[in-house]
Amino acid sequence: MMNIGKAAAASGVSAKMIRYYESIGLIPEVSRSEAGYREYSDNDVHTLRFIRRARDLGFSVEQMVELLALWQDRNRASADVKRIALEHVAELERKARELQEMSKTLMHLAGSCHGDSRPDCPIIRDLSEDGTAEEMREISRAHFGVTGMEADRTQRQVKRSLGRSTRSRK
Repeated sequence: MMNIGKAAAASGVSAKMIRYYESIGLIPEVSRSEAGYREYSDNDVHTLRFIRRARDLGFSVEQMVELLALWQDRNRASADVKRIALEHVAELERKARELQEMSKTLMHLAGSCHGDSRPDCPIIRDLSEDGTAEEMREISRAHFGVTGMEADRTQRQVKRSLGRSTRSRK
């Protein structure tokens, strides 16, 4: 048996996270010494390593609960494990696409910024405009059938046109 510090060192999971995982029921409460200290077995450390690896791969707590249950079930169907993994891959790919879109938008904005002593900056102007970038991209997709940087260009063109039309009506 080992205390929480040794279990943390052996598993690669901090003592704070071990306590958190116990508090949310991801791991069961462990036995305590007469002095009230948590005592961890080699099996507990093995479970913590499993959790650390799942966390390193980006699985959510809910997914880790499912994976732990499957890991401990010797009669599990590997199809269940595969389903969870593939759902997670799809989520990671969606997030990667979102990050790529953000990166493209920022690169475009940075390329439009002079980066000198002038106060005018397309980055600041874009950040101060109404509507989130995602809302504007969705409008571009729905109404103009464009995505990505083309959606951003279409968004700016529409805003410029709207600005001109509202000024001409005054």
